Amino acid sequence: MPCLVRSAADGEIRKITLGHPLLDDYLVFVAARARTNTWLAVAYDLKVFFEVVGKEPAVVTAADVFAFLSAQRAPRRGERVVRLEDGEAGLAARTIARRLSSVRGLYGYLCAREDTGVRRNPVPASLAARRPGARRGRGGMPLIRTPRTLPRVLAPAEVDALRAALRTHRDQAMVDAMVLGGLRRCEVLGLRLEDLSAGERRLFVAEGKGGRQRLVPVSARFFAAVGAYLESERPAACATRQVFVVLKGARRGEPLSAAGLDEILGGARSRAGLERASCHQLRHTCFTRLREAGMALEAIQAQAGHASIESTRLYLHLASGWLEQEYLRAAEAIEAQAARPVEGTGR
Repeated sequence: MPCLVRSAADGEIRKITLGHPLLDDYLVFVAARARTNTWLAVAYDLKVFFEVVGKEPAVVTAADVFAFLSAQRAPRRGERVVRLEDGEAGLAARTIARRLSSVRGLYGYLCAREDTGVRRNPVPASLAARRPGARRGRGGMPLIRTPRTLPRVLAPAEVDALRAALRTHRDQAMVDAMVLGGLRRCEVLGLRLEDLSAGERRLFVAEGKGGRQRLVPVSARFFAAVGAYLESERPAACATRQVFVVLKGARRGEPLSAAGLDEILGGARSRAGLERASCHQLRHTCFTRLREAGMALEAIQAQAGHASIESTRLYLHLASGWLEQEYLRAAEAIEAQAARPVEGTGR
């Protein structure tokens, strides 16, 4: 059975193993190409898969994959307890899809090596289409269908309450970077001192998602908060160039971790009496408000660091004011056309 072991140094994960040569080789391959969170997620997904399947990687079949899929969709808390999001009693569809993607990636790697005894990927990309006349090779039925749900955003009053519940300038600056600049959690924690350009009110995101770098403008409120933090809170003897560091305890002066930021946000959320306020919801809130204020989709795409504008289009649906205006404009045009007299009828 695989056993997930993490080795850390200086507060960072340096090595992840599962205790199997082929799996550990793949994790080394992933580590060179992905962020730590992705690396950890892949390792955990593979651990879960081989715990359920209970076979060596070289002898896993498609039947084993379907059995794993059924096990993941089995009710966790009884048949009658389901999620409101998708009506399912088992794991969330997105979680299952991610695990299948991790396993598919492993077998793609093992097939490409040609020295592992694996000749084909046991994880089908999809099932063959069964519609009459459907052409082979054109799509098909996915193994798991993930719902396209809109992300939740915070109301302006909720943002104000959350910010008021933060206890330090550091915490205010981190929240402002997400809710005013749209930065991801990992991008906030990855900011270095040289990435701040207060004069131009811009941030350089050196390690965005997918390795994409970008320059983003951020409100003066962020720079006021980060300036106060650097002047009065950040330890002067910090050896790290990371902007945001631990302020108290044995790790004082070391880079703040993702778990640390989540803990800070969770405490502020509780003090503000909010049911929700995650890092990603703050990011979604930023882009929804920018779209409602009239910012072009292409500009939001650049600010967000999206590789495809399709990822940005969801803010059309979240920005309800824009949709209402477009609908009313079109409805007025239709009504005006209907009210126009028809030629030759006098009506």
